[in-house]
Amino acid sequence: MPEWVGWLATLVFAASYFFREPKTLRWIQALPALLWIAYGVSIHSRPVVVSNIIVATAAVYSSFRKPGETAAAP
Repeated sequence: MPEWVGWLATLVFAASYFFREPKTLRWIQALPALLWIAYGVSIHSRPVVVSNIIVATAAVYSSFRKPGETAAAP
């Protein structure tokens, strides 16, 4: 079962290259990250889980930024 989740995540991520609108692209990229988290949990791989938590969080967070808004300077 876990293998098909990994393949589905790969398919959805590859499909994200067909989206041009930044907000849509980020939401589409968050979906495979969530699938890869499920895949990582099922195969007991912390690096897969942690890296995709970071990716999903960044994708969702950045989708809420206003166009032209940049990250705050330290």
